[in-house]
Amino acid sequence: MDDTLSSSADFQLARLAGAIAEPARARMLSCLMDGHARTATELATVAEVAASTASAHLARLKEERLVDVMVQGKHRYFRLANDDVASALESLMVVAGTPRTPPAPEFKPSTPSRLRSARTCYDHMAGTAGVALHDRLHAQGWLSGLHSGSYELTPEGAIALESLGVEIDAVRRSRRRFACACLDWSERRPHLGGALGAAWLQLSLKRGWARQELDGRALTLTPEAQREMPELFS
Repeated sequence: MDDTLSSSADFQLARLAGAIAEPARARMLSCLMDGHARTATELATVAEVAASTASAHLARLKEERLVDVMVQGKHRYFRLANDDVASALESLMVVAGTPRTPPAPEFKPSTPSRLRSARTCYDHMAGTAGVALHDRLHAQGWLSGLHSGSYELTPEGAIALESLGVEIDAVRRSRRRFACACLDWSERRPHLGGALGAAWLQLSLKRGWARQELDGRALTLTPEAQREMPELFS
């Protein structure tokens, strides 16, 4: 191997190890292993450091591409950058003799249960149901770009959604992002946003898979949803 390449690889590995090795940063990363995004203030509490110190630690983790930042309005949320980071951390925990799924402060959203279960987020589905739908669309292989934040339909996904009644061409003509990750403020994980997310909500209401309260944002998933689309709504 070329000495220059070897030296560069060694240097990069040392930098990455150094970013993880600091105890406060390690606590932050371990906390994020549960899949929920958290604010800098929440991570400062977990790491037992001041807010300014937490900001510096998070900047280092972001620089090393260990965490990613999602911005929702005036709020910034941090999560692990991708599955490779989670797998690497889990492997290091095994080598260190710690549990594969380290204990983290329990995530306790303050959202009322009625709204946390299912609700609208502007014009798309949010809450536990929206996050589950997002994850299942990816698990079905219908959406690509899980970690990019901007999604595209796979050929199988386009055929499947067209067969259900989503007019994909009309969705693409919309003057907005086609499909994207929208961070759910109660679950701290993404649900499906963009024009495709809006079209899916309208289809769900039209097909009777969901009902919307007349005086609020809450949605109710119907028995028809689980009976007709168990792979997405079960």
